[in-house]
Amino acid sequence: MVRMTASPGRRVLLAAPRGYCAGVDRAVIAVEKALEQYGAPVYVRHEIVHNKYVVQTLEKKGAIFVERTEEVPEGNIVMFSAHGVAPVVHDEAARGKLATIDATCPLVTKVHKEAVRFANEDYDILLIGHEGHEEVIGTSGEAPEHIQLVDGPGDVADVEVRDESKVVWLSQTTLSVDETMETVDALKEKFPQLISPPSDDICYATQNRQLAVKQMGAEAELVIVVGSRNSSNSKRLVEVAKLAGSREAYLVDFASEIDEAWLEGVSTVGVTSGASVPEVLVEQVLEWLAERGFEDVEIVKAAEESITFSLPKELRRDLREEAAALIAERTGTSAE
Repeated sequence: MVRMTASPGRRVLLAAPRGYCAGVDRAVIAVEKALEQYGAPVYVRHEIVHNKYVVQTLEKKGAIFVERTEEVPEGNIVMFSAHGVAPVVHDEAARGKLATIDATCPLVTKVHKEAVRFANEDYDILLIGHEGHEEVIGTSGEAPEHIQLVDGPGDVADVEVRDESKVVWLSQTTLSVDETMETVDALKEKFPQLISPPSDDICYATQNRQLAVKQMGAEAELVIVVGSRNSSNSKRLVEVAKLAGSREAYLVDFASEIDEAWLEGVSTVGVTSGASVPEVLVEQVLEWLAERGFEDVEIVKAAEESITFSLPKELRRDLREEAAALIAERTGTSAE
């Protein structure tokens, strides 16, 4: 139970909101529902979300995580992660006679649709994001001949376009808001007619979590971000904390990874978690801190969140039967 106080002694500033966003919640529940409805195994292409604990928990329930669609035996169910996939991956699943569940976050899907629309209108699309990130790979795959990646302000000098009057920027949803706008400003300086997407691509949850960290950063000498190292939005929270004034900020998967030496000379610790982190991991960090004298917890509230997303529509169908029918179609035999 978190006790809210404003004690001037050893204290914890606990960010709100933190942890699961609507897209992650939807994706994790989708895997659990699929296992309940269809039984194990359910294959998931790439980690459903970037969190070690979540992946390990779902593996124990019967989910099998693979990096390539070809790793899934034909006639099985494969789920696409919250980060989204390129159209070629859907084609791979069809060739492999796989029934599919698309757990792509609806906010990522929005960016995919924007990419398709602007490509159809023959725009050059400048995608701000980190090279190799699954979300960037998926978005780029929607219109590879029109999209070029801009991985921060340092890339802007090398960007070339066909027509400076037909250029638009899109972005990965989990970036630092400040860094993204710095890149956008540099692009606008080079391409004054650059247009922005109809709505902000950076997801509401990413922005809210960064805002809470900004508010606590000036007061907390140390900020602990709970999240995995392959989680883009979690890594951005560490960067935001340092920029906001925190002396140190660290990313940990579990409370056991915290080094007691970090607490030397610290009276205020900020705690937050990335958008793919279950609350149980934050509670363990709070318990670890309480055992070392940081018992008083003050909530730093930056925003209210009430957004929810419905589960993937495919969970309303009998996918095992569909997978069997795909095999029967290939072999010319009955699926019954």
